[in-house]
Amino acid sequence: MRWLPLSVILLWACSLYSASADNGGVKKMKVQFATGPLLKFQICVSCGYKRVFEEYTQALYQRYPDIRIEGENYLPLPIYRHIASFLSMFKLLLIGVIIVGKDPFALFGMQAPGLWVWSQENKIYACMMVFFFSNMIENQCMSTGAFEITLNDVPVWSKLESGHLPSMQQLVQILENEMKMNVHMDTLPHHRS
Repeated sequence: MRWLPLSVILLWACSLYSASADNGGVKKMKVQFATGPLLKFQICVSCGYKRVFEEYTQALYQRYPDIRIEGENYLPLPIYRHIASFLSMFKLLLIGVIIVGKDPFALFGMQAPGLWVWSQENKIYACMMVFFFSNMIENQCMSTGAFEITLNDVPVWSKLESGHLPSMQQLVQILENEMKMNVHMDTLPHHRS
């Protein structure tokens, strides 16, 4: 009876720890070419933008062989990362309780609801439903929809602001304009006061 509140507190602490790890459990993808300007993509990997990033990287490298290109996952707000981490741990605990079959409602002197009775009669289906439903919510928490592009730490495109991905032509035009402006700024004489 005392193990249930203790296990919930332990589960919550583990989820906070795993969500606050150095990189939030997110893999970083980095591609570097030569020593030119740095073009950085921050993308929502869970949205499926990794493939788009890879296509853009190949095309941009062919056009600008001296550019450095980096890509990394655009992290959601910390509260969403904590919720997703907690759900991940809670999902495993709930599946374990369903498999073991020990009625947690009896510990509180409550009658087991119909959903619990059904889960005990259909353990495989219940575990699959918990797993897939929890994964769906976790993915929604971790999905940002971001495809943010910076050139030398200057923002040049934001899907969060524009609402859509840039076409390859738009991206090339933006880079051409930015690089021309940088070359023009470098050729201006420096005034000393």
